[in-house]
Formats: sequence, C-alpha cells, structure tokens
Amino acid sequence: MQLPEKATQPTMYFIGVTTGKSSIMKLFPEWAAVLGLDNAIIKGIDIAIHADPEQYRQVVAFIRDDELSMGALVTTHKIDLYDAAKDLFDELDPYATMFGELSSISKRNGKLVGHAKDPITSGLAMEAFVPTGYWEQQGGELFVMGAGGSAIAICATLLEEKHGTDIPSRIVVTNRSEPRLKEIERIVRALRPDVPGDFYLTPSAEDNDKAMSGIKPYSLIVNATGLGKDRPGSPLTASPAFPQGSLVWELNYRGELDFMQQAHAVSTDRGLTVEDGWIYFLHGWTQVIAEVFDLEMTEERFARIAALSAAIR
Repeated sequence: MQLPEKATQPTMYFIGVTTGKSSIMKLFPEWAAVLGLDNAIIKGIDIAIHADPEQYRQVVAFIRDDELSMGALVTTHKIDLYDAAKDLFDELDPYATMFGELSSISKRNGKLVGHAKDPITSGLAMEAFVPTGYWEQQGGELFVMGAGGSAIAICATLLEEKHGTDIPSRIVVTNRSEPRLKEIERIVRALRPDVPGDFYLTPSAEDNDKAMSGIKPYSLIVNATGLGKDRPGSPLTASPAFPQGSLVWELNYRGELDFMQQAHAVSTDRGLTVEDGWIYFLHGWTQVIAEVFDLEMTEERFARIAALSAAIR
C-alpha cells in the first residue's frame, strides 16, 4: 500500500484492491460535471485483502489530516478498516456501529465521520429488480454466499420492520471463514429473531452447491464473495442447480463474472432473472459522493448520472 501525495485540489479516494480497473475512474469526471464539483478529482488507494491493521490506520489518518482530501469510498475493506481505525473517527453513524463496517469517510465541521451506506444502497439497488410483494407472494428464501459488509447490508435491508410480512421466509448465508459467519449470524438473529436462519461454513464450491440445493424456488441467490472480480472463479462448481424461478444477483459488475455466466447459461431452463452489480455500483458511489461533498443526490441527478454512465460503461 502506498499513501497518496498531499492533495492539491479537492480529492476523493477509492480504497479498494484493484481500483485502477474500476469504471469510476473514467466516470467520476463526467459525474463531477453533472454535480457541479469543479476541480474535484478521484484517486485510488489499493490495499491487499485483510491487510495489516496499521495500513488502514495510516490511510484514515492521512485523509483526516490532509486539508484537500475530502473523504473516501471504501470497498472490500469495509469491516477490516472499521475494526482497525474506528477510534480515529469523531462520529460513526448507527449502521456503522451496528454492523461493524463503514463504506464512507467524510468530513463535517472539522470532524471525521464514518458511514455504512450499504443498507441504503443495497435497498435502492434491489428496488430495481425485486418486484414489490415478491416475498409475500412467492414465499422464497434469501441465499447469500459471502458474509462481508454487502451480505450484512442485504440481509438487514430485507428484514427491516417496514416490510411487514413481505420478507424472505428464511435467511441462508455461507462463508469460507467462521468469524465473519458468526458475526452475520449475530446481526441477523438480533434484527429478526422470528425469521428462520441457517449459517453454513463452506470452504469449497461443493459446499455451496450443497447449501443451495436446499433453497426453495423463487428465491434470491446472491454472490457477495468477491469471486469473479477481485479474485478469479465462482463460489459454485461448474454445474450448479439454481432454484427454479429465482432472482440471481451478481454483486460484481466487472471482471470475469463466472457466477453470472453460470446463471445466464441456465436462465431459460430454470426461469431465472439475472442481475449484475451495475445499479448497486451506481447507487453505492453516488450516495458516498453526496456524503463526501455534502450535496443532495436527487432522483433527477441520479437519473442523469445513470444515463450518462450507461453510454460510457
């Protein structure tokens, strides 16, 4: 990890793994024009997955202390950065403290502020492809592979009290490592102890196949592992049996997208609706940009950004 030079103009950072490959690098200047962010630029900070906590602290301290460093979007490292550097923040929003993660770093009135925006952005993204009343009408389940920040946010969003009975009939989460799995189980059970939940340790793709084999038709199947983007491959084997009639959500929008290709290959036979992470990407970025630069992300502004982005995706 290499810290940036002192900023000489208003700068937002992208804290990730392979930031140079992200579409945001070519989109941000166009978005800045739409949003009236004159002279603002974006820079990537690449950090290895599960890096030394001191690296996260160095990055957060740099942004805090550098006058023209306005803030950052955090991806992949949302939980690790929170664990390593939460004491460096003056304020953390309720989602950040509840879920133990943050995706947005900003400054307000001399204070360093951390937000977990994923519950908001995942909800906005799902509104685009999960029909209203879907869970109540179909009785399906939520099956999420991966137990990081996005997985936590998706579970939390779908289980909000405001949805009443229009919620998944069961939550099933799989993950390769136990600590994250235990944490998401703790959060889900605290949020909705009345909703059945199963949490499986799945070191191999075969284990994920087995877990998915018990999922009802008309469910939501999510790849929240990062596989197919930051790391090669799919969380499933070469011939997975997707539940009939289900919604399949690949959270990635770039990379090999092996999981999404697997779903597309059988989408007609299995009656699947397959969605990538593009709208999630747009909402994720626009919500954090609004926080970093202290502006309102109106529906009109988002619509302009979405149309502009589709043209140069």
